Amino acid sequence: MPFKNIRIVTDSTCDIPRDLIEQYKIGVVPCFVNYGGNSYADDGVQLIREDFYRDIPHIRPVPKTSAFPPGMVETLLEATFQEAEHVVILCVPAKLSGVYNAFRLGASNFPKEKVTLIDSGQVAMALGWQVLIAAETAAATGDLQQVLDAIQRVRANQRLYAALDTLEYLRHSGRVGWASASIGTLLQIKPILDVQEGEVKSYARVRTFKRAFDELVHLTREQAPLDRLAILHTANEQGAQDLKDALQDVVPDTVFVVNINPTIGTHIGPGGLGVATLSQSWKA
Repeated sequence: MPFKNIRIVTDSTCDIPRDLIEQYKIGVVPCFVNYGGNSYADDGVQLIREDFYRDIPHIRPVPKTSAFPPGMVETLLEATFQEAEHVVILCVPAKLSGVYNAFRLGASNFPKEKVTLIDSGQVAMALGWQVLIAAETAAATGDLQQVLDAIQRVRANQRLYAALDTLEYLRHSGRVGWASASIGTLLQIKPILDVQEGEVKSYARVRTFKRAFDELVHLTREQAPLDRLAILHTANEQGAQDLKDALQDVVPDTVFVVNINPTIGTHIGPGGLGVATLSQSWKA
């Protein structure tokens, strides 16, 4: 039986534009970035993206990230259930963060039949596409099964690639074992990351950022025809625009250019570029 009102809740790493969050009444719990003895909510208020990326090269020790407390989840869900009959939670992977567990604990006091918690396996706008299409499907159908089916189809037909200007921040994060070796920094290798099922993999390692840029173009073209595309950057607006220009012949109607949230940016560092693609085949 369809639900009359299904709402989507996620974490702040989703990078969905604010107007769409408001349009679909998507609940967002902010993650935290910790440095200088303080903890800052990644909510666009305590942390301003442009300021953060300007300052991060000078912050020592380098910032760390943390999940929100379960109480924040419980508070948001209480408010969401004022209007919703079912809540679908989509979040950053449990393999990379404590966010999933915080959502699990925060939702534990609500009826299990009214909450669906999903590990998206993705970050940034790759998570964002799952959340946004789930919200669109919920608004259009009011049917939980159709929402869950849409999420699975998106997940099966999306890719996330990122080119880093430096391995320094990924090494400090401690989240990715292969990045701990110092040789990448010593040789100034530019890694291209591929995120799949909650794992950050090294897709390729090139010697120049120009080579990394060209590889991003190639990888994006491989996913065409595209239904949606997000061009991602960390304080690299010119690089993002250049990437969009290089992809003009395959850019779909829905394309976002996103300065990645500080939570993810803490592990990437400034100067990065990436793409979150969604092929048209998800609709099949």
